[in-house]
Amino acid sequence: MLRRLCYLWTASLLPIMFSGQLHSELTGVLDDCFCDIESIDVFNNFKIYPRIQKLTESDYFRYYRVNLNRPCPFWADDSHCSIKDCQVEPCPESKIPVGIKSGNYNRYSQVANANTDIVDCEQAQDLGAINSTLSNYSKEAFEDWARHDDAQDHFCELDDETSPDADYVDLLLNPERYTGYKGPSAWRVWNSIYEENCFKPRSVYRPLNPLVPPRGGDDDGEGFYNWLEGLCLEKRVFYRLISGLHSSINIHLCAEYLLAEGWGKSLWGPNVQEFRQRFDPAETKGEGTRRLKNLYFLYLIELRALSKVAPYFDRAFVNLYTGDRQEDRATKELLLQFFNETKAFPMHFDEKSMFAGQKIEAKTLKEEFRLHFKNISRIMDCVGCSKCRLWGKLQTQGLGTALKILFSEKEIKNLPEHSPSKGFQLTRQEIVALLNGFGRLSTSIHQLHSFRALLKEKR
Repeated sequence: MLRRLCYLWTASLLPIMFSGQLHSELTGVLDDCFCDIESIDVFNNFKIYPRIQKLTESDYFRYYRVNLNRPCPFWADDSHCSIKDCQVEPCPESKIPVGIKSGNYNRYSQVANANTDIVDCEQAQDLGAINSTLSNYSKEAFEDWARHDDAQDHFCELDDETSPDADYVDLLLNPERYTGYKGPSAWRVWNSIYEENCFKPRSVYRPLNPLVPPRGGDDDGEGFYNWLEGLCLEKRVFYRLISGLHSSINIHLCAEYLLAEGWGKSLWGPNVQEFRQRFDPAETKGEGTRRLKNLYFLYLIELRALSKVAPYFDRAFVNLYTGDRQEDRATKELLLQFFNETKAFPMHFDEKSMFAGQKIEAKTLKEEFRLHFKNISRIMDCVGCSKCRLWGKLQTQGLGTALKILFSEKEIKNLPEHSPSKGFQLTRQEIVALLNGFGRLSTSIHQLHSFRALLKEKR
């Protein structure tokens, strides 16, 4: 009955949202879950996208601290992009809200507001959304947690935010878009991710670049997918997450493409031909449709994580502190409204179906899953374009944070109401990456609607 209501809800909008061969193939129920693409489209474009856009424009979520100077740990890093659009402009310290750079993330006392002795950015202790006016007992508990080595919970190689090489970046002033970074250097990164870090033997070919002929000339890629279907759910999920992230990034590049460059002013906009080259079923031998379905699958995974982490932020003492009391109150209210929307979605992915086998084997598989993803986060330091590296690191950390949430159900359920929890915490960097990373997925699905309209116009 619930699904029927969802279909009735979307029926009147489908002629607008789908067209041509893309419509005929990108539809219906997704594999490994019980949700259909049409319901996700309507839910995202009309309920989630407007809210996530507003959230990521707020001061708390627009500033991201990142180290873009870490060396590539896997090969000689000789591919730094010299194109001007590849460069990232770090945010001057004077522009960063005092509450973010001070480390006093939740102080709303007169002492805090009058305090001019702001700790330098490099010395800021990134303690997430934790109130510094807590009791001594709570402070000790938090400090104990901060000293605790919780590497087992991390799915990403985290930057050292206290490093002098780490800078605050204003994400709104450094948007993700096509910079001209392409060719062997860019493909080496993705090939390393797919060939060496997804669960597959080297003998099984995974179609990656539609412009490169298949190995042996005859393999159309179906051998890979036949093999993939024989894997356990967890390994299929891992591949689909990476493919979905790759697809989302490619959609952003197609939607914000450098169309023309003039005197001091560049023109950015959608490149329909580039989109077709990457996703059109005819031009990619059906591979493009699979890529887009994996984008929807990744969206469901992160949506589920957001709905599960809501109790962490529901607690009254958790504030999104920047130093502007009025804006911080409005941002927290908007965030809670956003979480209410995520929880209301009727067809969430069931993460309990993962790692549900024999305990020792499930634990081993989960650790292998975590280490594979952590390795991919390290590969992001091999991206030669600084702007691509910035957004690659952020979106990878966002997905890693979502995975951390999904597999911390007991810890989230046992959160104390009035003090930080030793068992589960999120740093401000993780919070910013989680919301911005999901914002990128939401934007991708919204941009698909625009590309469908453009393709219809061209016909």
